[in-house]
Amino acid sequence: MTMSLSSALEQVNQRIRLAEQASNRPAGSVRLLAVSKTFPADAIRDAHVAGQRAFGENYVQELESKCAELASLTDIEWHFIGPLQSNKTRVVAELAHWVHSVDRLKIAERLSAQRPAQLPALNVCVQVNVSGEQSKSGCEPGQAIALAQAVAKLPRLTLRGLMCIPDPHANPATLAGQFSRLAALREQLRADGLTLDTLSMGMSSDLETAIGAGSTLVRVGTAIFGARDYGVR
Repeated sequence: MTMSLSSALEQVNQRIRLAEQASNRPAGSVRLLAVSKTFPADAIRDAHVAGQRAFGENYVQELESKCAELASLTDIEWHFIGPLQSNKTRVVAELAHWVHSVDRLKIAERLSAQRPAQLPALNVCVQVNVSGEQSKSGCEPGQAIALAQAVAKLPRLTLRGLMCIPDPHANPATLAGQFSRLAALREQLRADGLTLDTLSMGMSSDLETAIGAGSTLVRVGTAIFGARDYGVR
């Protein structure tokens, strides 16, 4: 029997609570972002009924269509978490509440310039390539400090923290090291005077390891919505 979406969502929330306890973290210190990319708006409606409010999208066209289709659900918090091209920043600046994938200053500058004045500042994270994989988006760890400091000065944006996507094939010890590297970068930025409250790291398969390393937001899709069909978008 296929697990219902509400049951899957509760199971993920329970994993988060147990990981918080195991890491001596306060209850509620880790937020769940339900990654709804490639899934239909109806799946988001079901998750919303079950109490989930924050949803992550990777593709600009999907974000745009789902925002329109679900406009009546005014308490949804939309997070853009995919690679962002400079010619597609306007839609994201106008619709998203968060952008996790700022990996170069040009993207941040365009988001800043295109964020509508009547909306609250756009929450952003700098994406860091902690695994060193050439196929991964994200700035180099050695560039993260300077990029974060530059982004923090831009109007209409609020720099909230850092994001990473680790090597999915890494063993637990390597994963923990990559997550810890991001946490150390955030501490360095805090020491430099930036107020950063977010570490966006951890997914369906590794959220416990991420929470143990200090994650404050885990991005979970498969464990909630099931396997994706990338042929449908």
